[in-house]
Amino acid sequence: MAKNEARLNRINEELRKELSSILAYELKNPNITGMLSVTKVKITPDFKYAKVYVSILNSKNIEKTMEGLKESAGFIRSRIAKEVNLRITPELVFEIDDSLEYGARIDNILNDLKKGE
Repeated sequence: MAKNEARLNRINEELRKELSSILAYELKNPNITGMLSVTKVKITPDFKYAKVYVSILNSKNIEKTMEGLKESAGFIRSRIAKEVNLRITPELVFEIDDSLEYGARIDNILNDLKKGE
């Protein structure tokens, strides 16, 4: 693993932890509903952008929640700037990570197959 890649991975993990904390304890946007968890963060090598993968459970409206995250990106970014020591604070791009949902769907299919035996 290249030195730079190890550094990026470390920063990704640091950002993931900090974002999780900010989303759980500091965000007060009424459009954001349900339980959010940051599953993964991928920062670009130039540190300008960070793709933030979020899993959303029990949301009243996933589209509204994603809009709320985009609206709150400036606030979240300013909190990251204070907490994480980076020369450049990346622009945050939120994406839905449906791997948990996908996994649950696979589990249901497998359970249905077992019942059918």
